Amino acid sequence: MAGKEKPDTPTTPAGERIAKVLSRAGVASRREAERLIELGEVAVNGKVITSPALNITPSDRITVRGEPVGQPEPPRLWLYYKPEGLVTSASDEKGRDTVFDHLPEDMPRVMSVGRLDLNSEGLLLLTNDGELKRRLELPSTGWLRKYRVRVKGNPTEPEIEPLRKGITVDGDRFQPMEVKIDRHQGANAWLTVGLREGKNREIRRAMTHIGLTVNRLIRVSYGPFRLNELKPGEVEEIKPRILREQLGLAEDADDPKAKPPVKRTLAPKPGKPAGAATAKPKAPLKPGEGQRQLSEAWQKATRSPAAKPAAGRSDDRAGKAPARPSRPPARPGPRPKGPRGG
Repeated sequence: MAGKEKPDTPTTPAGERIAKVLSRAGVASRREAERLIELGEVAVNGKVITSPALNITPSDRITVRGEPVGQPEPPRLWLYYKPEGLVTSASDEKGRDTVFDHLPEDMPRVMSVGRLDLNSEGLLLLTNDGELKRRLELPSTGWLRKYRVRVKGNPTEPEIEPLRKGITVDGDRFQPMEVKIDRHQGANAWLTVGLREGKNREIRRAMTHIGLTVNRLIRVSYGPFRLNELKPGEVEEIKPRILREQLGLAEDADDPKAKPPVKRTLAPKPGKPAGAATAKPKAPLKPGEGQRQLSEAWQKATRSPAAKPAAGRSDDRAGKAPARPSRPPARPGPRPKGPRGG
């Protein structure tokens, strides 16, 4: 009929989903944020919410257990040498130590990018940003992950060729791997293996399928990020400039207030008493603070009984680079020309 107006097209609500906002602020991952909401720990504009199906705008006020949530920090990324014997998940039902139980206390709340098995070691990426974590884990990223693998036996080229073509193990189709025999060492052999889309225990299962047993597995790189000279239990932050270049992040990711990249040993100091707690006025939650202020129900759901956060500890060494080793005595004679060693 002439003159009849068409109905308005439904529009997407403005803002971002609240779980995504909490993840960006470093309070929790998306999945953990959704559980927080279901437990009634989150309020928006003074009203407790129980469903994550809600979009948030910058004008909305978000609180976790009554504490205001601060603005997100710029995305940050750390390299961590995961030692063998630590669980990668945030909590473990068997009470085993997790990588998060051994991180420095001055680090913000971080999440792991992907996982490494309990008996595997090597490079694990950590980030304070849930969206960055999700982006780095997407198969479409296509980043090659390389591993140094020690196997029992002396494999030959014909024996490992099926891995290069792709195999099916227990109904799981494994994509072609990059496999190189580096050297034989007694009863063992060292291989370099590259994956672009890893599945649970893929390398171990694939090696078992062709008659080899993995007795050591070290991840040495994840895309452009490499383990380099890190030792087990050490962590090193990626410089903001490098992070921008590799991931195409916005210029504001280079936060002048961020601490400089520092390599640190993560082994905790057992038995050291915590500093005396002092009463402080309420302030917006910093990244990492939301996880510490959750209710007992949430802590039991996400933390192992052995994990005990230290309260009030002051670490004067936070953010400071380790002292340089003393130089050897200078040799007599003119100083040689050429670039200085690193």
